[in-house]
Amino acid sequence: MLGFQSFRSARVTLQGIELVHMIKKGQMILVTGEKLSAAQQFYALAA
Repeated sequence: MLGFQSFRSARVTLQGIELVHMIKKGQMILVTGEKLSAAQQFYALAA
């Protein structure tokens, strides 16, 4: 495995992984107060 090309790309990738873990655990707080599935929360963040 070659690894990451820069520290920034490693940091951004790890932040994304941690975000997915938070969504799975139900630790994300939505402003709208709606109950969304993990996939819906992820897609809402990506939009």
